[in-house]
Amino acid sequence: MATILHIAFVDQWEAALGAGSYRWSTRGKSLDDGATFIHASRPDQVAMVANFAYDDVTEPLCLLVIDTARLVSALCDEDLDGTGMSFPHIYGPLNLDAVVDVRPYHRGPDGLWPEVTAEAVS
Repeated sequence: MATILHIAFVDQWEAALGAGSYRWSTRGKSLDDGATFIHASRPDQVAMVANFAYDDVTEPLCLLVIDTARLVSALCDEDLDGTGMSFPHIYGPLNLDAVVDVRPYHRGPDGLWPEVTAEAVS
């Protein structure tokens, strides 16, 4: 099973359970507001993304563990910023049955979002 991860606010994930799909692209942006894809990461990218985009967040976060084989929407691996690092992007709503696990994601004792290993989410 190939997995990717999405950093989500717990309350937005819980709302998606009632709505039937998850539509948040990233912090503050959703497919309903014009975003064209849902940002995802491989395990070794999560901490970098979290410490960049969620550095001042105090609300509870979780990691959506996504089985790529179950995705209904298209998945593309892209380097849109020209950084030489590609990220998985889900072009459309995230179907709930593609989410095979939801893990709490807490800051470490140093105040930073911690590294995630592939073993930790498999």
